[in-house]
Amino acid sequence: MKVEQVTEPVAYHGEGPVWSDAWGGLRWLDMLAGDVLSFAPDGTVVRRHIDTVVAAVRPRRRGGAVLGVARGFALEDADGKVTFLDPLWSDEHVRMNEGGCDPDGRFYCGSMAYDLRRKAGAVHRLDPDGSTTVVLDGVTVSNGLDWSPDGNRAYYVDTVTGRIDVFDYDREGGLRGRRPFAVTSGSPDGLTVDAEGGVWVALYGGGAVHRYTPDGALDEIVELPVTKVTACAFGGPGLGRLFLTTSREHLAPGTEPEAGALFACTPGVRGVPVREFAG
Repeated sequence: MKVEQVTEPVAYHGEGPVWSDAWGGLRWLDMLAGDVLSFAPDGTVVRRHIDTVVAAVRPRRRGGAVLGVARGFALEDADGKVTFLDPLWSDEHVRMNEGGCDPDGRFYCGSMAYDLRRKAGAVHRLDPDGSTTVVLDGVTVSNGLDWSPDGNRAYYVDTVTGRIDVFDYDREGGLRGRRPFAVTSGSPDGLTVDAEGGVWVALYGGGAVHRYTPDGALDEIVELPVTKVTACAFGGPGLGRLFLTTSREHLAPGTEPEAGALFACTPGVRGVPVREFAG
């Protein structure tokens, strides 16, 4: 599978790619700069600053976006105006890190401590009415989260566990029955699920993205020319392209010159349309 470099190394810590036709294509993050990146009509990268950290972004059904920011959530209106909701905690040593929307239009984002303090993080849910709930606590580096095509299962990564976990999901019960899905060969980061139910996970420090079948068997490896692969998402015509974000966090100057670039490949399977926030 051929991987191509789509951009120059435009991000220090690239993360969170999301394709939405409502946006006209792809958005991704320079997370620790607090910026949302997108493409201009001429193909150049547009950068919009949001907060000290921007951890996740998803489209809203009414237009605009919902965002995970440093210590909570923010809402972007269709006209681009951003409103920050009340912070969820006061400890500035803890920040949001990754998230996604469930099949019922609720937005989740998980947190972590900057110093990787164990069990300092939690997964928070923002409902369309603006209320928030802690749905999972005692996590260390909350990372990838996505749902199966039928919406009955959710896949989740707490990076320090070295595995992908799976939950059963329904609207009333939420996430329940957490259990191991697959043990990875490196540090699992962001993930996405394809239309066949395969789970693609980025390996931070592992220089690759791995695909697991719905029964948890490794069946595809995509190798990249940089080590710190952070997240992946399907997009492009028919959702047939897999976009891959990368980081140069903690890399020495001059090493891995492509780190921080956006990459893409055509894996032969298609993605699932992004789930939108109902608020």
